[in-house]
Amino acid sequence: MTESQTFDRHMLEALVCPLTQGRLEYDAEAQELVSKSANLAYPIREGIPVMLFDEARKLQD
Repeated sequence: MTESQTFDRHMLEALVCPLTQGRLEYDAEAQELVSKSANLAYPIREGIPVMLFDEARKLQD
């Protein structure tokens, strides 16, 4: 990931899970925003969070 493609962690203050409206956590290693309340992880591609349910990954139980 290049410098211009890094995720701006300040966006976390404005973003919520589209399914539950709950808080998100940033997983830098996986490049995902994790919603524990929905048990989903939303991908970050080229520095942009993809906040679509169809693109989210179900977390392991």
